[in-house]
Amino acid sequence: MKRIGILASYNGSGFQKIQKAIEEKILDAQVVVVISNNSNANVLNIANDMQIPNFVINEKKYPNENIDEKISNLLKEFNCDYIFCSGYMKMIGTILISQFPERIVNTHPALLPSIYGGKGMYGRFVHEAIIKNNEPKSGVTIHFVNEKYDDGRIILKKELKINNGESVDSLENRIKELESIAIIEAFVKLLA
Repeated sequence: MKRIGILASYNGSGFQKIQKAIEEKILDAQVVVVISNNSNANVLNIANDMQIPNFVINEKKYPNENIDEKISNLLKEFNCDYIFCSGYMKMIGTILISQFPERIVNTHPALLPSIYGGKGMYGRFVHEAIIKNNEPKSGVTIHFVNEKYDDGRIILKKELKINNGESVDSLENRIKELESIAIIEAFVKLLA
């Protein structure tokens, strides 16, 4: 059984999808630790309710320590096979990437590689740009994390057609639904 660590900044909706897939025996895995950079993140409450060890690691709490190294050590302590970034809003550092090469998984709400990836391209900003540019399609990319934003090797992509009169809100909702499916499909592929 593979051991998954979660990095999340807010609600960790992707983490919740993974946990549900584990409970439904779709994934032969276990979420063993949740780490957030935000002490007010709801994902910490969710992890508590599920009795999953969870930690806050940020510069405010550990001002004189290397945060990247601290996170890496904790993930190693929990013997994580994979790390999933569930809305983690911090750049993953080089120590963490070197300790877990091609084992840190991220989801991006657009088709990569494209102009809709990279620094500043996340969440609603992506959907706004896609609608503004009248793109015919969008989608979700599940990829490994490397030293550059949205640049790691692609694990899986799923696309959808942009509807006539599509709004940013409707696209965002459709992408979130597609993302829920893509995350699980990607982990089924990784854990096979």
